[in-house]
Amino acid sequence: MTIANNTNISNNDMSKNDVINEVRSLLPQIGLHVLGTGHYVPGSPVPNSKLAEIVDTSDEWIVSRTGIRERFFCNGENNLDIACEAARQALQRAGISPQQIGVCLVATFTPDHMSPSIACQLQHELAMPNDTIVFDINAACAGFLYALQTAHKLLLAAPRRYALVLGSEVISRALDFTDRSTCVLFGDGAAAVVVELSVEHQYHSICGTRGDTQKLLYCSGPADEPAGDKPHTVHMNGPEVFRFAVSIIPQSINEVLDKAGLTLDDIDYVVCHQANNRIIAHVVKNMKARPEQFFINLQRYGNTSSASIPIALDEMERQGLLQPGSKIVCVGFGAGFTWGACLLEW
Repeated sequence: MTIANNTNISNNDMSKNDVINEVRSLLPQIGLHVLGTGHYVPGSPVPNSKLAEIVDTSDEWIVSRTGIRERFFCNGENNLDIACEAARQALQRAGISPQQIGVCLVATFTPDHMSPSIACQLQHELAMPNDTIVFDINAACAGFLYALQTAHKLLLAAPRRYALVLGSEVISRALDFTDRSTCVLFGDGAAAVVVELSVEHQYHSICGTRGDTQKLLYCSGPADEPAGDKPHTVHMNGPEVFRFAVSIIPQSINEVLDKAGLTLDDIDYVVCHQANNRIIAHVVKNMKARPEQFFINLQRYGNTSSASIPIALDEMERQGLLQPGSKIVCVGFGAGFTWGACLLEW
């Protein structure tokens, strides 16, 4: 059995466990190459002043506590609609047809239906081959990083060489617009990347979860109805989430840098999940990092959950910030409590 160039494994000479261990040892050498990006946000920007008309808040209150100035809300579009637009952009910019996709994963906690998944519907809408591996992933705001790591592994056995990975959310339909502590934070949007395996581009990743038995950050569902919760409503204990975020983000960045054998000085940009400017500022200060190293666009989009990191990557690509060889650390956290980080080489 041939695993890689100049590496031949005979089943007669090695046990099954030896073969598996040999394959696992080779995985860090297989990176990911991002071929194209795309993103889509619906409608027109919704400024803080608009929210101040329906809830007790103000532009000054929101900006001072979060850095958010506006966001986008769907008005008639569903999750599939915005996911399709982001996917088409990424495919076009990658120069890849839907028929070349072997894996399609959508990170979301706001699907249009419990079943079928957005990924299944996307496969049909874009006419991907029937043997494409498709499913949704729900790791909340860390979902895109979970999906990217999953695609990396699935491509080793996929029917075709390219993966389409999305973060797509319609969070507006899960908001309580009488709760000013949550409804001002979020926005709708979708973003996509097309990737392929590569031995010339680094990719290192970590993912984790510690559970959230206290329900400090969650979106309610049918099981919460007896307790009086409206289904599909975001609930958050802000101070506790802040404490978790400012702890797990530096930890995740350091872990993925250790795996890559790099330091923060070797990194061109860090793309944090775009949740709160105070969180990112706290991380920059704690890590003694250069503020300009941390890309921020939450002022325009709010917290778009799984879509926030790929939206940022697409904006950076369009602005010419990402050049061949650029090294980017992406890091996110979300309900669960989940977290993830990855190092990408452009």
